Amino acid sequence: MNANENNYLQQDRVDMVTIDSIQTLLVDLPTIRPHQLSMTTMKGQTLMLVRIHCSDGSVGIGEGTTIGGLAYGAESPESMKLNIDTYFTPLLLGQPADQVPFLMQQLETAIRGNRFAKSAIETALYDALGQRLNLSVAELLGGSLRKSLPVAWTLASGDTAKDIDEAEEMLARRRHRIFKLKIGTRDVAKDIAHVAAIKKALGDRGAVRVDVNMAWSELEARYGVDGLADVGCELVEQPVACADALKRLTAQAKIAIMADELLVGPASAFELAKNNAAHVFAIKVEQSGGLRASQKIAAIAEAANIELYGGTMLEGAIGTVASAHAFATFHALQWGTELFGPLLITEEILATPLVYENFELQIPQGPGLGIALDEERVQFFNRAQRQKSVSLATGA
Repeated sequence: MNANENNYLQQDRVDMVTIDSIQTLLVDLPTIRPHQLSMTTMKGQTLMLVRIHCSDGSVGIGEGTTIGGLAYGAESPESMKLNIDTYFTPLLLGQPADQVPFLMQQLETAIRGNRFAKSAIETALYDALGQRLNLSVAELLGGSLRKSLPVAWTLASGDTAKDIDEAEEMLARRRHRIFKLKIGTRDVAKDIAHVAAIKKALGDRGAVRVDVNMAWSELEARYGVDGLADVGCELVEQPVACADALKRLTAQAKIAIMADELLVGPASAFELAKNNAAHVFAIKVEQSGGLRASQKIAAIAEAANIELYGGTMLEGAIGTVASAHAFATFHALQWGTELFGPLLITEEILATPLVYENFELQIPQGPGLGIALDEERVQFFNRAQRQKSVSLATGA
């Protein structure tokens, strides 16, 4: 820390709200069904929850979540907890809790990578700040442009008949009318047939998109994208892993090509935009590195005439609400969002559940994130508590 930064921290220190303590825990929650992706099949979801306690008594909460542990990326809930406890906390204790951008810059300077963990910390800091100022996180980020968000539902059982039945149920309940199909584990022709059957069953009642999760080669993608366009699919998410291949596909595709896994922060967004490598950006707050980083990506997309989609890491309620507040500030959100993560989880950990109705998620409007945890339920699913109970029961 240089002299100017030290002087900045010392200004009005007596009246500053500071960070007193940081707590982390792992919460293991069951899901409604196995969730099949090209790289793994999820049979449950683990959330890393972080609480930041401030000197004025305010407490902010944040969440770190990944898809299938380490199957999707380099961080896991377990690694987030360890790194926050070991490296983040010593840097943050005693620091001015109101200066969120400054604190995040300090973390960025001192700690490489760890975008998901940084996102969880930033969320908790903004949640606590919003409570102190009686402002929502969206207001702290510049102001909300919408109070609800359209939400897509992912069909990922891998079984065509089951996926059709699931989609019909969502339409009947007026919960979702946009459907994203997880494909890429089978032969390309079989995947196209799977998508065709579902689109035929839904007709104009539901939009159909696909996510390949980088499973195709460029040749497979050329054939696959054309075939998907012919059967009524409107968008293909991350069909290939290579940015150059994605650019070539985008140039010749008859339907929208969306970047996801290649979007790992503002710098990557700039490169993709510069190279015309996608029609749409799937912005994920955690994968972007946090709330403000996701806004930077949205600004880059807007400048490059790239359309936006609010993505998900299958977060629980806390991460989902944080994402909703960020997405509410985007000038445009042409392809809606995919904030269905809490609906995939069978157990509720909020005192008041989120509201999904008329095909949209209603964004909580209270201070900070606008939510409160059900502490009893959180402790019931707390991994450390469960392990302690098992140890006591077995005498280990």
